[in-house]
Amino acid sequence: MPSPIALAIPFFFLLMGVEWLVARRRGLSLYRFSDALVDLSCGMTQQIILVFWAGALVAGYQWLYQFRLLNFDPASAVPWAIAFFAIDFTYYWWHRFSHEVNFMWAVHVVHHQSEDYNLAVALRQAIFSVWTIWPFHLALAVFGLPPLVVFVVESLSTLYQFWIHTELIGDLGLFERVFNTPAQHRVHHAVNPQYLDKNYGATLCVWDRLFGTYEPQVEQPVYGLVHPQRSFNPLWAQVSHFVTTAQRARGLKGWDRLRVWFKPPGWGSPPPKAVTRAGQHKFDVPLSSREVAGLAVGLGVAVCGTTALLWLEDGMNLPAKAGMAAIPLLLIGGWGALLDRRAA
Repeated sequence: MPSPIALAIPFFFLLMGVEWLVARRRGLSLYRFSDALVDLSCGMTQQIILVFWAGALVAGYQWLYQFRLLNFDPASAVPWAIAFFAIDFTYYWWHRFSHEVNFMWAVHVVHHQSEDYNLAVALRQAIFSVWTIWPFHLALAVFGLPPLVVFVVESLSTLYQFWIHTELIGDLGLFERVFNTPAQHRVHHAVNPQYLDKNYGATLCVWDRLFGTYEPQVEQPVYGLVHPQRSFNPLWAQVSHFVTTAQRARGLKGWDRLRVWFKPPGWGSPPPKAVTRAGQHKFDVPLSSREVAGLAVGLGVAVCGTTALLWLEDGMNLPAKAGMAAIPLLLIGGWGALLDRRAA
């Protein structure tokens, strides 16, 4: 049975199409081809690699589940209700640490690299994020939440977060008091100084309000990174901050070479400057219509190949999975090299 994420792939593209059409009717330009291509590429790369890692992640949870403190009947509503709040709570702290601890930021930064904000950005995910959040989920195994319950609720939490990556939905009134919304998540993706490291929630915003990290949207958000990525290579996107941090560590002395990995990402740097949309110069790569058409065809092949892998993986052996995974990964690597070459 395909995962909820795999089942949702057609709906992701349908909703992105609807968003593009509505934005166009409003005279807004929310999508840039190169940027959206990288968003989708990072999402595909994460899902492809997860095919090979999922077994170890599940096995680790199931092994620790043997030593659980409590027993719950998965047929009861109790573990599902507990899982909803527990997963949302652990997500908040994982997400917060992913912004406050540099080696975790090196993983999570992938999701924040886009200088646009649209539904495609929701799919821009890091391949290593499943490993950084895994220790937080292991606490749920010790508590006694059944593996199936955690898998389903965590997947639904991920799906909820898709729709909040849009500029087309404004303030939602009373809904904003309890749930995470597009307005709140726009703040989270912004590099305006007052918005940095705010609004970490997944489904609920109550943890942000409780722990002092809630910030409403007031001025127009500017998206991206304090130090922009300046690359459209999806593979480089996954490792770039690890490389730059390692280079920075080599220039430090003593324990600072280790501390730099555990300090906040901005440790030792001057405070970020105020930014505005008008003053932002987004990174872009000029492409001919022929190049756009070729990349679009390649994207279609990669999406179909990734979807097929996610739907058929249960009945495939390892060589077959590797062979099917190689096609979209080679395409992704190829157009990443092309876009970086054109940007040079």
